[in-house]
Amino acid sequence: MDRLQQAIQKARVERANRQQETSTCTVPEPQPVQIQRDEVWTSLPEIKIDHTTVARQRLMSYLGGTEAAPYDMLRTKVLQQVAAHGWRRVALTSPYSDSGKSTSTANLAFSLGRQLELRTVVLDFDLRRMGLAKILKQTGQYNMADVIQGTVPFHEHAVRHGENVIFGLNHVPARNPSEILQSRQVIELLEQIEAVYQPDVILFDTPPLMSSDDSHGFLKNVDCALLLVVAEKTTLDRIDLAERQLAELTSVMGIVLNKCRYSSGAFGYEYGY
Repeated sequence: MDRLQQAIQKARVERANRQQETSTCTVPEPQPVQIQRDEVWTSLPEIKIDHTTVARQRLMSYLGGTEAAPYDMLRTKVLQQVAAHGWRRVALTSPYSDSGKSTSTANLAFSLGRQLELRTVVLDFDLRRMGLAKILKQTGQYNMADVIQGTVPFHEHAVRHGENVIFGLNHVPARNPSEILQSRQVIELLEQIEAVYQPDVILFDTPPLMSSDDSHGFLKNVDCALLLVVAEKTTLDRIDLAERQLAELTSVMGIVLNKCRYSSGAFGYEYGY
């Protein structure tokens, strides 16, 4: 029995004992024991990411420091917008594939993870691909489609980084991802995750807008979205079209210029100083 099930069973036993003790007196029955959020989080298996993976997959914000500065700045701006508008569900998308969307999602997650008082859940809803799992070098046999459809419970599929970041990954591509992402089951899963894990932020790695209708059916379920575009590659007319399409589905938090070349001084001396 895993730790989550043990915690639930312990709560039931304690509740039953108290009910038995108070059955012969007039003391009001106590409320059921609330399972501590920390215990629910730590019941998940923790992933290990080696330094080779960090370097090869460009996980610049994993350890923090100067190289993490762009993602730390993005993190701060995201948190400011989340706090100002009362948002929680933040999607990351792009006009087309190969925009660095999954890499940016992972880096933003690790940056948020260094804010120790925050709890972040990261869900890979790009169900046609195994983007985050490949970047993090994680293996398995299920995907988030299995979790959405109820084949696999979330607590048996999710993995944890540190004490305050949870990942829901795809290890195999899903069939009929568009239909799955538009189902009522998605709404029920997100409500369940929010009720059990009580995250401060949920990040969604979502499919590119122009490649399929997968994101178009799902993005109505998020509070806002970041649009990732590639410097010197994504044209202004494509950015404009993608932004207008995104605005029809959810609130546009902003546009992130990815794969941008800058001088070492941009985030070097100033950040260390």
